Amino acid sequence: MRAITLQELGAAPALAGDLPQPGPRPGEVLVRVRASSVNGFDKMAAAGMLKGRMEYRFPVVLGKDFAGTVEAVGDGPTRLGIGDTVFGVVMKPYLRDGAWAEILAVGDQYGITWVPEGLDLPIAGALGLAGTAAVDAVDAVAPRPDETVLIAGATGGVGALAIQYAAAAGARVIATARPGAATDFVRQLGAAEAVDYTADLSGQVRALAPDGVPAVVHLAGDGAQLAGLLTPDGRLASTIGFGPDQHPAATSIMASPEPATLDRLASDVVAGRLRVPITRRYDLAEVPQALADFSGALGKLGITVP
Repeated sequence: MRAITLQELGAAPALAGDLPQPGPRPGEVLVRVRASSVNGFDKMAAAGMLKGRMEYRFPVVLGKDFAGTVEAVGDGPTRLGIGDTVFGVVMKPYLRDGAWAEILAVGDQYGITWVPEGLDLPIAGALGLAGTAAVDAVDAVAPRPDETVLIAGATGGVGALAIQYAAAAGARVIATARPGAATDFVRQLGAAEAVDYTADLSGQVRALAPDGVPAVVHLAGDGAQLAGLLTPDGRLASTIGFGPDQHPAATSIMASPEPATLDRLASDVVAGRLRVPITRRYDLAEVPQALADFSGALGKLGITVP
């Protein structure tokens, strides 16, 4: 089996061509992977930055998102069957069995659901983790119609989807983006305003919202600075570890790809309510380059598994 592996901490991720194919254990299904994408989690795992938080079981196959077809099922009852087209997020409590591989064994109850008619596999393969994080973060701040929501880290995969969900709720979205292509990108997704995070961010936001913003989605940047821009009753949701221990208005979000959340995301894409902006695609062998290109990329970077 071919897969992108990390052989040891400090090593560079590389394509391995001779890994043994996994088999499904009870409660698992075997997925022939066809599509995936790059997430911030993947970048951190590849760099060894999750040491102490998760166990690395070498060789580690990297990758969280997947979309493909069920080829086998483990012993016992399962809600999925051979031939089902599925997508989701690898949610094992250790690092070893990742999605950047031809074959993946995953549990059938959590982090996986069916791909509905009308959802292309390359899109499904880029939807799971970023989509779940966006849904969970926007739901946590619960923007009301005409409220202003500041989305920091708006140009990445999670931010691109969070903009759309906040705008769909009727909120006025202020998105952080550099001038030029990045500003055009967030405006096309529904942001009403863009502020340059490399300049005086607080001053720019205060110029647009003198009394502060009722809601902040914190995907990048200084959480304390962003919390200082809240109205007295404002809410902040952070996907990068800024929580109530740092500020009473903050909620720390750990994306949870429940099947119901994945179904919601898929339904929104099929119905045209949500667009997954894949701005560049790579073959499996090109994943090391995709990881290098990830920082500063707009939207999602997709991975094709032949």
